[in-house]
Amino acid sequence: MCTDNMAGQKCPGRLEGLRNMFWFCVAFVISTAHVPNVRAQSQSRVVTVADANWTLILEGEWMVKFYAPWCPACQHIQADWEALARQSDSLGISVGKVDVTQQPGLSGRFLVTTLPTIFHAKDGSFRRYMSSRTIEDIQAYVVQKKWEAVEPLPGWKSPSSILMSGMAGLFRLSVWIRQIHTYLTDTLGIPSWGSYVIFAIVTLFMGLVLGLMLVLIADCICPSRPKRNEEKPVVYTKDEGSEDEVDDTVTEEKRMSDLDNESERVSGEDSTDEEGGSITEVAPGSIDQPQVEGTADSSVRKRKPQGPNSPEET
Repeated sequence: MCTDNMAGQKCPGRLEGLRNMFWFCVAFVISTAHVPNVRAQSQSRVVTVADANWTLILEGEWMVKFYAPWCPACQHIQADWEALARQSDSLGISVGKVDVTQQPGLSGRFLVTTLPTIFHAKDGSFRRYMSSRTIEDIQAYVVQKKWEAVEPLPGWKSPSSILMSGMAGLFRLSVWIRQIHTYLTDTLGIPSWGSYVIFAIVTLFMGLVLGLMLVLIADCICPSRPKRNEEKPVVYTKDEGSEDEVDDTVTEEKRMSDLDNESERVSGEDSTDEEGGSITEVAPGSIDQPQVEGTADSSVRKRKPQGPNSPEET
């Protein structure tokens, strides 16, 4: 009990110290009560699957959940999914999760259209889980091997196929375009219609470039020019052949006509010489053979233009 004035001044100070110590103990107890929850969250057995490590689910048995933070149904099964992950060792499986807002490529690779979506993977064979999402049903699905009754995804639809890899690239491209649009409108202050015009111009330009590349590739694979060059000589050969045949025919006819004229001229000269010789032989007996004389006269008349000084003319 504080009897003097000095003791009365010290008493409120001690009460203030006790009060501070009390609130400190309360805060310490509250903070230590949250430590197990934080430690439990840090020691979560759920594997975060991303584009960089998604090939891990190609080996072993997995249960993978595709979710989004804003999805109410995804938040509803989050506690059961964590409980399933804690029992993964006893079940002999691995439990993973994919945030589609952060990993759009994986959502395109698995063609995720609804949330949450759960897949069962067994040594690279994927099956979509369509049953109840309670932890008991999921455990029964794994333990009782109910997944064997479910048809796996076909080869062309498998996440590791070329088609699905291309689909993953398209999904990543869409997110990249959205981010560029946000940067143009929010950061640079460009109106939405201006951003659309820019994308339209870029799309047209890229279309022209891709079209040119496809034409060049098509010409390299299936060249059309050599075929045209091969067809043209054939046409020219036929045309030239027909012209040559016509020219040869005309030339041959001219040659034959010249030969005929030459032969007629030579035969005419030979016949004239023979007739002239017969006249010389028959001339002494012209009285007895008048027909020969007449023939000689006619032959002389025929040869008159050729020899102006011929003896028959005199």
